[in-house]
Amino acid sequence: QVQLVESGGGLVQDGGSLRLSCAASGRTFSTYPMGWFRQAPGKEREFAAAISGSGSSTYYADSVKGRFTISRDNIKNTVYLQMNSLKPEDTAIYYCATKRYYSPNIYFTRSYEYDYWGQGTQVTVSS
Repeated sequence: QVQLVESGGGLVQDGGSLRLSCAASGRTFSTYPMGWFRQAPGKEREFAAAISGSGSSTYYADSVKGRFTISRDNIKNTVYLQMNSLKPEDTAIYYCATKRYYSPNIYFTRSYEYDYWGQGTQVTVSS
């Protein structure tokens, strides 16, 4: 059974930084692409970033490009989201996700394209 557990959320001021972590278990971590999504109150879940199994390829939503960095440590079975220059509009619950089957493609930006999800971690950016 694949399990994903996010951590690292919290309250930060406008312009601040946070690093989110997502610990994975239940299968060979390095084989599968991983994604980060976020969901603000009253809004649909939206894609933020994705990374290939090896970590060599990454992809970002325009809204976070240049401010967020996705990375992974395949020894620790953990994927990270470093968030810099945070804005109040980044306030959301952040989720990590992965697919059931291997794919070399990382351009999965729709939530239905992912099969396993963590419980989420709250990020609040105050103005």
